[in-house]
Amino acid sequence: MTDLFTGTGIAHSILLFAFVMGSGLLLGRFHVKGVSIGSTWILFLGILLSHFGFKVHPMVLAFMKDFGLILFVFSIGLQVGPGFFQSFRKGGVLLNLLAAGLILLSVGVTVAIHFISGEDLNTMVGVMSGAVTNTPGLGAAQTTLAEVLLEEGTSPQDVDAISANMASAYAVAYPLGVLGVIAVLMLMKSLFKVDLQKEKEQLDQENSARSEFARRMHCEVRNPAVFNKTIGEAVGEMKGMFIVSRLMRNGQIFIPDGHTILMEGDKLLIVTSQHHVDSVRVIFGEEIPMHLQDWQSLDEHYVGRRLVVTRTKMNGKSLRDLDIRANFGIQVTRVIRAGMELVAIPNLILQMGDVIQVVGSEAAIKHLEKLVGNHPDSLNKANLMPIFFGIVLGVLLGSIPIHFPGIPQPVKLGLAGGPLIIAILLGCFGPRWKIATYTTVSANQMIRELGINIFLAAVGLGAGDNFVSSLLNGGLWWILYGFLITVIPVLIIMMVARYFFKVNFYKICGLIAGSTTNPAALSFAQEAYGTEYAPINYVTVYPLSMFLRVLVAQILILFSIA
Repeated sequence: MTDLFTGTGIAHSILLFAFVMGSGLLLGRFHVKGVSIGSTWILFLGILLSHFGFKVHPMVLAFMKDFGLILFVFSIGLQVGPGFFQSFRKGGVLLNLLAAGLILLSVGVTVAIHFISGEDLNTMVGVMSGAVTNTPGLGAAQTTLAEVLLEEGTSPQDVDAISANMASAYAVAYPLGVLGVIAVLMLMKSLFKVDLQKEKEQLDQENSARSEFARRMHCEVRNPAVFNKTIGEAVGEMKGMFIVSRLMRNGQIFIPDGHTILMEGDKLLIVTSQHHVDSVRVIFGEEIPMHLQDWQSLDEHYVGRRLVVTRTKMNGKSLRDLDIRANFGIQVTRVIRAGMELVAIPNLILQMGDVIQVVGSEAAIKHLEKLVGNHPDSLNKANLMPIFFGIVLGVLLGSIPIHFPGIPQPVKLGLAGGPLIIAILLGCFGPRWKIATYTTVSANQMIRELGINIFLAAVGLGAGDNFVSSLLNGGLWWILYGFLITVIPVLIIMMVARYFFKVNFYKICGLIAGSTTNPAALSFAQEAYGTEYAPINYVTVYPLSMFLRVLVAQILILFSIA
C-alpha cells in the first residue's frame, strides 16, 4: 500500500495524475474579480507535489506529456479547420497580419532580453511560452530540444534538467501573461475613451451588410432587359449572390430554377444580403409591399424545413451534385454550419452536421430527408477513426526534417505542429476527400480539455525538482522578462490597429486574446464588455497564431543549440 503513494508504478502514476488534474480543475473554478488561470492550476500543483518527492517514472511522464499535447492540438485543428482559410478573407487578412506582427514582436523582445541580460535562450523560450500562455509552444520547444541534444550525445539526465528549467520559466511567467493582457485591454479602453455601445453598433451595421441571406426582398419584374430571359441569363455574373426562392405568376406560386423564363409582372421572393440589395433592384425592379406571410398564405402547398446532413454518403457532395431543385422540386435557401449561415451556391460542399434550410412540398421534403439522413441523434456517436489515422499522419509529418536557409539544424514540426496541420487540413478538406471528420462540440471539447490537462500535469510533475532552486538562482527575473514579452508587443499592436487601421475595439479584444492564445483574456472581454464579436475575431486569428507560436518556439531552440 505504501508503494501506491511513494513508488513509481503504474497505479501510483495514475493516482498522482488523477489527483493533480482533479484538484487543479477544482481550484480553477475560483475567480478573483472575474479572472481565473483555470486549468493552469494543474501545472502548479504538479510542481508542488514533485517538489515534495512525488515522482512518476520518466518514461511514463514523457509519454503522457506528448500524448496529451497531441490530443490537445489535434482537437484544436479539427475545430478551427473548416473556417481556417476563410479567416483570411476580407477583414481577416488584416487581423491575421496584425497577429503575425505581434508574434514576431514577442520573438524580438525575447531575443533582445537574451542578448541584454545574458539569460540562456532555451530558458527564454520557456519564459516566452508562459508570457503568451502558449502551452503547445512549450511542448514543441521541449520536444525539439530533446531530439537535437540526444542526437548530439547529451545525456538524458542533462536534457531532462534543461527541459525542466524551461517548464519552470514557463510556470513563473504564466500568471502575468494572463493578467498583463487583461490589464492592457483595460488600459486601452480608458486611454481611447472607448464607447462600447458605439463600437457594438458599428459592428452590427457591418455584420448586417455582410451577412449572407440576412435580407428577404419582394420584387416585381419591371426591367425590360430581362423580359423573356431565363433567371440564369438575367443574373449573369451575380450568380450565387442571391437566391430566387419563389416566383408568383397569375396567382400561382412555384419554385423557379436557373432555366425559368422571366415575364413582365412576375413577383419574386429573393433571399440575399444587404450588400447586394441595390444590385437585385437593378436587375429585376423595385421592391413591392409584400411580406413573407403573404407568400405563406398563398403557397400552402409549400413548407419550410431544416434538415440535418447525417448520412456519410452526403459528406463531400456539392449542391450541384445533388441538384436538389431539379430532382426534388425543392429550393435550398441556406446552409447552416457551426452556427454560421453559408451561401447555398451550387459548388458548396456539404459535410456531416450541416443544416440545410429548404422550401418545397411536404412529400418532396420527405424524399430529400431520406437522402440526407436528418437523424441528429446519430451525430452524438463519436467518429474516432479519422482522429487516430489523423494522428498517425500528424506524427509522420512532424518527423520530417525541413531545411531553412541560415538555420544549421533542420526544423521539424514535431508532435505539436504535425498533428495540428493535419487536423486543420482534415477539418477543412476532409469533406471534399469523402472523410467524415464531424465531432460534436462537446466531444471535441472533451478531447481538448483532457489532452491539455494531461500535458500540464506531466509538465508540472517533471519540473518540481528544479523549480525553487531556479527561482532562487535568478528565476525571479523571469517574472519581469515575461511581463515585458507580454505587454510590449500587445501595446504596440493595439496602437497600430487603432491609430492606423481604425480597428474596432471588440475586434482588437479578439485579436489580442487570439494572437496571445489567451482564453482567459477572451473570457474577461466577454464578461466585462459583452457581445459575441470578440470570440468571432479570436477564432479568426487563433489558428494561424497557434501554428506560428509552435513554429517560432522550435526555431529559437534550434538557434540556441547552433
